[in-house]
Amino acid sequence: MNYSSDRLLLSNQREKEIAHFRAWVMVAVPLAAILFQVYVPLFFEFLAFLEMPLLVTVYFALMRRRQVSGLMIGALIGLAQDSLSRNPLGMFGIVKTLVGYFAASVGMRFDVEHPFIRLALGFFFFVFHQFFYWVLSRGLLGFEVRFEVQNTLVVGLLNAIVAVSLFHFLDKLRERG
Repeated sequence: MNYSSDRLLLSNQREKEIAHFRAWVMVAVPLAAILFQVYVPLFFEFLAFLEMPLLVTVYFALMRRRQVSGLMIGALIGLAQDSLSRNPLGMFGIVKTLVGYFAASVGMRFDVEHPFIRLALGFFFFVFHQFFYWVLSRGLLGFEVRFEVQNTLVVGLLNAIVAVSLFHFLDKLRERG
């Protein structure tokens, strides 16, 4: 069967193969994303909307296509981000663990190489991340935090657009089998 760039669902076992990355990529890219999240908004406030650790978590979980890998990627990136932020330790860890698990689950079902799917998933997982962070802030910590739907949707769309470009760049760092 020939691969069609218009097909959105996976149809055979060959397309469900797990993407492999060199060890330095699996360490350097999340670290760069976390450092970007912490330091770039200090100098360029207009880039504070970017949630680079989330986008990297989604990418690696989608490409690895295994829920346990997604859990571990999300937990490690989330906890590392927590350690460098002013938020309570574990909040990003919990939320990014959920994102990693669900992104890996989606990666098993859909053709995540398709740009439209990447755009939709970038948007969906940003909104998912923000919503669960809000739920945990209110439920676990008792913080009175407002969930601004309109702002979240706009910033989610901006993050999704960045995600398509970032995912294309990260595709170039994959090992080809």
